[in-house]
Amino acid sequence: MSAKPSVIVPGNHDGVHLGHRELLAAGRRRAREHNEEAGLAMVAMFFDPHPSAVLAPEHAPGSLTTATRRTELLLALGADRVHRQHFDRAFASQTPEEFVEQVLVQELGAKSVVIGPDFRFGKNRAGDGEMLAALGSRFGFDVRSVAPLEIDGARVSSTRIRSCLNAGDVGLATTLLGRVPDVAGRVVHGDHRGRTIGFPTANLDCEAVTIPADGVYAIVAKRIGKGSPADSRSDSTDTGPLLRGVANLGVRPTFAAGRSVEVHLFDFEGDLYDQTLRVGFVGRLRGEQKFDGLEALVAQIGHDADAARELLGNQDREQWQWL
Repeated sequence: MSAKPSVIVPGNHDGVHLGHRELLAAGRRRAREHNEEAGLAMVAMFFDPHPSAVLAPEHAPGSLTTATRRTELLLALGADRVHRQHFDRAFASQTPEEFVEQVLVQELGAKSVVIGPDFRFGKNRAGDGEMLAALGSRFGFDVRSVAPLEIDGARVSSTRIRSCLNAGDVGLATTLLGRVPDVAGRVVHGDHRGRTIGFPTANLDCEAVTIPADGVYAIVAKRIGKGSPADSRSDSTDTGPLLRGVANLGVRPTFAAGRSVEVHLFDFEGDLYDQTLRVGFVGRLRGEQKFDGLEALVAQIGHDADAARELLGNQDREQWQWL
């Protein structure tokens, strides 16, 4: 049985940022052009794990999104199907021609392939856009290349977004992503200190993605299910309303309590243990700091909560819809 004819948009798509959205939009347009005669599906393809994690793990970048979250976002942005290509050393040893024939043509039914200018494929990254177009002429598909997207004079890229998060600049990260940067985590038991001082917190066991630098942030959150983030989806029927609050990321130096992600939700009462929250970082309020005592800490948390409420009341909420 042959594969359904498709427009394929390959890449790592980590973060599914605005540059990736440009590629997906071009893929959708190409599918519509073909649809009058062929009825093509648009297939977003990414490699998992990241090729660098296999070939040069010491240089592998931190991920912005898990494979599950990436798939979810790609489908939400119009992909008819997502192909999660397992990447290992055997796959990396394929020649460019083998990759094109076996994966793009035989497995995915390529009739058109939409790529960015830096797309490489095959052993030792030997294949490029020019080679792909030549192989397309041979195997019966066309190739469209999309120019890189720039914002503020620099390319939108996963690397740039990671740098923003490492600096705590969630505002610029939001601009580049087209949505607030987020992380999912299961609510676990902590030391219960927050409840005793009037600011109960949910302690999150987070998925392994890049999160903002240590500090205090205004956040929005949504319940997306129970158990680990890998078992939960944000299209769950049990999500409930969008919640607002403040989060502390860091080592809790006042109590030397160790690294954590703690979230205090405004005007919320209920049991969140073993629930999974997706937390979106809307704005950074301050860096993490050590206080002289409990009274000073409680006073600052109160100030942080007031600042977060004000900030959240003045934000563009369209970028929260992706939670």
